[in-house]
Amino acid sequence: MEFQKRLDKAIQRGQRASDARARAEAEQALSEKELQRLHGQHRLEFSEHVERCLRQLADRFPGFRFETIVDNRGWGAAISRDDLLLKPPREPSTAFSRLEMVIRPLSAYAVLELSAKATIQNKEVFNRTHYQRLAEIDPTSFTEMIDNWSLEFAELYAAKN
Repeated sequence: MEFQKRLDKAIQRGQRASDARARAEAEQALSEKELQRLHGQHRLEFSEHVERCLRQLADRFPGFRFETIVDNRGWGAAISRDDLLLKPPREPSTAFSRLEMVIRPLSAYAVLELSAKATIQNKEVFNRTHYQRLAEIDPTSFTEMIDNWSLEFAELYAAKN
């Protein structure tokens, strides 16, 4: 009879373990959905801030073209322009300037990632990435980072021209 009781207890432990595993998998699925929701919410907020900043830059420096970015690289915006350089005694040449900022797609690392690339007159001036864990996002630091990178580009561009 002792074996029968031990067998019943072993079966009950197995069922409890199975139930616990099923609950953990359900919680994991919920947390993944929650991470996707958080990423989407923050992506929208910060990509709109990027667009506002870059539109203002394009307005202040005539000749820049604004474009919205929505592709496999992420969501954001870019401004760019091509200039014709006429400096005697050299032959005419062109100079390309561009600032691009995007919020990258959700990765397995559960982070919100902001990426920026800046080129002024054919020279890359910065290529940066800023990220924070989705569970620990500080919206103020992200908006300040977007502002700072935009202002730095404006200052460097104004100094070159």
